[in-house]
Parts: sequence; structure tokens; C-alpha cells
Amino acid sequence: MGQRKSTILLVGFVTVLVVMSNSFGNGAQEARDESKSLDPVSTFSIVGYDPETGEIGVAVQSRVFSVGNGVIWGEAGVGVVATQAWIDVSYGPQAMELLEEKVSPNQIVERILKADIDPFPSDWPKGGRQFSVMNAEGRVATHTGPEASDWAGHKIGRFSSAQGNILAGPEVVDGMVRAFDETEGHLSLRLQAALEAGQEAGGDRRGMQSAAMLIVQKDGGVWLNNDVVLRLQVDDHEQPIVELRRLVEMAAEQRARASRLR
Repeated sequence: MGQRKSTILLVGFVTVLVVMSNSFGNGAQEARDESKSLDPVSTFSIVGYDPETGEIGVAVQSRVFSVGNGVIWGEAGVGVVATQAWIDVSYGPQAMELLEEKVSPNQIVERILKADIDPFPSDWPKGGRQFSVMNAEGRVATHTGPEASDWAGHKIGRFSSAQGNILAGPEVVDGMVRAFDETEGHLSLRLQAALEAGQEAGGDRRGMQSAAMLIVQKDGGVWLNNDVVLRLQVDDHEQPIVELRRLVEMAAEQRARASRLR
């Protein structure tokens, strides 16, 4: 009887292991299948620097839900990053860590690409990655992989870089850099103008859904020990850039009120 119980327990244990193995295998397969069904983070973004104030910022618009959650990164005194297309979100924190170590943007791009093992080359290719890295002094480097969805590319200005994929054409990034350079006022207004110019030039060929903006500067926020000048997200909207403009203008009013109280 004791031997029979042991046999039953052993068979049951093996059965559980088999079920668990199949479950994990199915989960891995489901993850791969899901990755195939996901679209790349097709978008246009801009990183920018204001040499007069020392503020650095990044803004983005895309036809995906809540694009700001995976694309934009920034820290005062360190820099900002935009990572998109066949996105590896780890590029963001990797770049921020290297910026903090004072590695140059060009070297950061080289190191991150070299370290990317390209785990899903057919479904989510390394060759489709696109990202831009700007340090706290406004120096910038941008990479657009050869497999990024057409049209894909970037344009680097004096204190900015505009980049995108699945765009109407190069006129999108050209117009963004031009608008950034020609717009006066706070960095948020210049980044906003760049997004608006990109959309006017055709933008993301699939349309619009979300937008976001992040600006940082040491003690640049409206509250005590606040390095975030502005962090805005429009996660799901028919006109996300228009809604972002409304929020940018509200933030400007808040800064003006805080300035009067100082």
C-alpha cells in the first residue's frame, strides 16, 4: 500500500511537471505571438535644449495608446532620451545611466546598439530601432535603423533632433527642426511648435492618438526641490497635439503664478 501511494504521488508529481512545462511553453509562445501582433511605436519625436535657461526636453506624438510611457526619458542635469520604432524600452534607462556617467551621446548610441542581442530578429528587429540621446549641454546623437518602417529618418539641428518612422516623408522632421529653431519663448512652446509642424507636414501616416512632453532642469519646477519643469501626457485623444497645446498653456500660467509669488 505504501509503495502504491508512492507510485501515485510520483505519477502525480510528473503530471504536474508536464502540465507546468506545457503551461510555460504555451506562455512563451503566446508572448512571441503577441509580439508579432503588436505594431512598432511608429511616431515622431523631438529632443531639445535651451542654452539660455539650461532646460532640456523631449516631446512625442504617435498613433499608439499612451506613447509617453515608453518613449520619453529625462533627468535634470543628465539629459533626455527618445526611443521608438521597433522599440526596446531598456534603451531609455540604459542611455540615462550612461549620460549620468558623462559618456558622450555618440558613444552611448554605439554602446547600446552593440549590447543589443537582437532577441527577436524576425518579429521585433534590432535593425528597426530608432532613438535619440541628448546630454545636459545640448549635445545629441540619433540613430535610425535600416529596418525602421518607411518613411523613417531624423534631422539634427543646432540644439535639437527630430526623428520618426512611418511618416509622410522627410518634410516631417525637417519642419519640426525648423519650427523649433524659429519659435520664440519657453522650451515647451518650442517643442509644441515642432510637434504641430510635424503634423502639418503629414505626421504619422496612420494618424494620431497620444502625445507627451517632458522638460527638466535643476530646481526648475514650481515646487520646492522640484527638477521637473513640466511632465504632460495625453494618452488617448482624437486631437492629442491640440490637447497637449492646451496643457502646455496651462503649465505656462502655473509657472507665471509661481513666479509672481517668489
